[in-house]
Amino acid sequence: MVNRTPRTPDVHHMTAHEIRQMLDSRDISAVELTGSVLSRISAVDGEINAYLRTSSVEALAAADEADRRLRGSGPTPGPLTGVPVMIKDNMSTAGIETTAASKILSGYIPPFDAEVVTLLKEAGAVILGKGNLDEFAMGSSNEHSAFGAVKNPWNTERVPGGSSGGAAAAVAAGECAIALGSDTGGSIRQPAALCGVVGMKPTYGLVSRYGLIAFASSLDQIGPITRDVRDCANTLNVIASHDPKDSTSVKAPFDDFGAMLETGVQGMRLGVPREYLVEGIEPGVRQAFEAAIAQLESLGATVEETSLPLTDQALSVYYVIAPSEASANLARYDGIRYGKSASDGATALETSSRTRGELFGDEVKRRILIGTYALSAGYYDAYYKKAQQVRTLIRREFSEAFSRFDALVTPTSPSVAFELGAKMDDPLQMYLADICTIPVNIAGLPAISVPCGMSDGMPVGLQVIGPQFGDQTVLQVAHAYEQSTDWHRRHPPL
Repeated sequence: MVNRTPRTPDVHHMTAHEIRQMLDSRDISAVELTGSVLSRISAVDGEINAYLRTSSVEALAAADEADRRLRGSGPTPGPLTGVPVMIKDNMSTAGIETTAASKILSGYIPPFDAEVVTLLKEAGAVILGKGNLDEFAMGSSNEHSAFGAVKNPWNTERVPGGSSGGAAAAVAAGECAIALGSDTGGSIRQPAALCGVVGMKPTYGLVSRYGLIAFASSLDQIGPITRDVRDCANTLNVIASHDPKDSTSVKAPFDDFGAMLETGVQGMRLGVPREYLVEGIEPGVRQAFEAAIAQLESLGATVEETSLPLTDQALSVYYVIAPSEASANLARYDGIRYGKSASDGATALETSSRTRGELFGDEVKRRILIGTYALSAGYYDAYYKKAQQVRTLIRREFSEAFSRFDALVTPTSPSVAFELGAKMDDPLQMYLADICTIPVNIAGLPAISVPCGMSDGMPVGLQVIGPQFGDQTVLQVAHAYEQSTDWHRRHPPL
């Protein structure tokens, strides 16, 4: 039964809610579906490298349990029951290796699930395996994985974006219906844009970070990558909850995030910050973005230009705060207390130095060095403290903008996916790939990327930014735009 061919040839590019309709109508079983997607992974992932590992035995067992629920045995099925899901490999999965794409965690098998994984399992989702990423989520191209770069399904000579490149590429390539990624400075939205799928960073604190391997704790947020906005809302309904195990988890009301999807944008005021149309933005990206703005206006929204002057400072603020927090979080990986040991030295210090030197990648080392310097005596006030002060001003600037606008709209990335290796020798150019997404993390706001066009044969993303806890509004605007176009229905010809 596992190897049975699905009755619908397009099953690998269906949305999760379309899959649920097939499961409800008995056109396919969850076990059949899971077997088909696992076969799809075997057929195409050798070219994409989106998965670090699959867990087929556990996935088929979960699918069998989902079928029982769908037949009326056990808890009532939900929107994700029987739906195949990938988990980015910086989220703990009990009994399944979790490495954060780093050699230093090779062989680590967590004894517990991340809270989001627990919630997905309770909802009946079928977890297929773990997604490739930039090591410890540090990167914008998914070329910094210790286990090989991920390729963009639209053109395997180009990057998928990062750090959740494996998650975005897998959704685009039909290797799962939904993936969970993490977003510290754009790591969900930027790869979603570059791979032509939907990716959302929720309000900071809305989704538990318990079980997420920390990069920068005040910036990290888990969120969904999906094929359309409705799936994004349905997934957020499952994973958003207050978690006492996470001290940053909020007790905000968790409404139905999809409740406003059909409301449209008639009468809404949308702002376009001029600073996001940065110098060097590719002409094709600008053209697609301007067409998206015209489309939103045709749907009844009022779109006005505005200014967020501190946007230009956001990149500098981020690359002080994020490396500083990374330096503190990664200090535990010394081969003695945590992490694999590379070799035994004559002293604990020598063992630790060898381990970190041999098992951390270049980008991780670079950020640890920057962060350690920024936190060191004599430099803390000049760098880290100053960055936090500017962060407060950036938050205030966004708050003032949202007193006038319901949401802000920008390009997600200043460029489409670039060629593999093109920016590996120029870290600054690589960092600039996140210039449109980083301010959102600094302010802790919700934002989503939806497909809005093609340029040079590659997808372009439209970013919608909302006020704190304005996740419903972000989804509402994104859905209205998405449903008025067909960009989200396109997929790479694998």
